[in-house]
Formats: sequence, C-alpha cells, structure tokens
Amino acid sequence: MMSSPTEALTAASARSGFRPGGRLSTILVVAITAVVILGVAVIVNQPAADGVTGVSLTGDTSGEAPRVGSAAPDFKAMTTDGTAVSLSDYSGKPVWLTFGASWCGDCRAEAPDLQATYAKYQPEGLVVLGVFIQEDAKAVSDYASRVGFTFPMVADPQTQIASRYRTMGIPTHFFIDRDGTIREIRLGGLQPQDMDALVAQLLAN
Repeated sequence: MMSSPTEALTAASARSGFRPGGRLSTILVVAITAVVILGVAVIVNQPAADGVTGVSLTGDTSGEAPRVGSAAPDFKAMTTDGTAVSLSDYSGKPVWLTFGASWCGDCRAEAPDLQATYAKYQPEGLVVLGVFIQEDAKAVSDYASRVGFTFPMVADPQTQIASRYRTMGIPTHFFIDRDGTIREIRLGGLQPQDMDALVAQLLAN
C-alpha cells in the first residue's frame, strides 16, 4: 500500500530521530524569551515620553513627602570638590535644587540651559545645587567638566537625598525661597523660558 506524504514524512523523521514538535517548541520558547527580555530592557532604559527618566529609590522614604508650601528637607553631603555642604548653609538665599544624573538623557538635554540660567542669575544671589543620583563623585565631576557646570554638585549614589525628596524621576527641580520654603516643584526637563520665569519669581519673593 502506498503511504501518504504525511505518513512518509513522519516515518522519515522517526528514522532520523527528528521530532518536529519538540524542536519547534524549543525554538519558539527561545525566540519568545528573547523578545520579552529585549522588550523589558528597552522599556527600563528608555526615558518617559514626557521628558522624565524614571529612577528607583533605595533610601529612606518614610515621613511626609515634600510639597509646595512646606519646608525643604535639610541634608548634609560632600560636594565633588570635597567641601561639606548642607541645604541650611544657604539659609537666606533663593535655592534651585535640581536632581539629575550624567546617564539621564533628559538631564543632558537641559544642561546647557541650566548652566546659562545659573550664570545669568547668580550675580543676583541665585544658588543652584545639583544632586546627581546613582553615580559617584568622580563620575559627576567628570560630567560637570565636560558640560561646563560651575555650581556646587553632590553625588547621591545610594539615592539618600533623592529618597528624602521622593524623586521618582529626573530631572526634578525644587525652587526654594530665602526662608527655606518650597515654592515650586517641576518634574521633567525645563525650557529656557520656563527657567527664566521660575527663577525670576523665586528672586522676587
């Protein structure tokens, strides 16, 4: 009796030890796993659509989160040039506290405007303090040299400061008046005109 093509293929496969279902299933599992891993990697490493790069906080997040109208949480740190600094050192001065990182594309995009705005208003008493999260002082210092930052910067590798400020995405900007009260909180990259308006309002208080 003549066998059908399907029967012939099955018989040939059996003689060769080839199992179509088993091998095909393995290939499909490997391919799907690779796609899933790639997809997760892309999602984790891509900035959010609104110009914010998400971060994970590993420090203490207990207590009330900072908000507009509340006192800015004090902290102590070491600047990249080895100077001890605390937020309370700037009491009586308007402070622009900015959280970012050299690995953050949204932060790099606004860096030239941030420095230009600081240079413009620093003679009027504006203080800019940069907190760079999830990286060490050397990485921050090297990045600052490349982009030309001239304001004080501190490294926050374990997100201790960022955690106190509940900084879930960067860049995040806190505008703090001379009395230490938070007047504005902005999440995401700022345009030059926004920086001008926010700083002018801060200086006027």
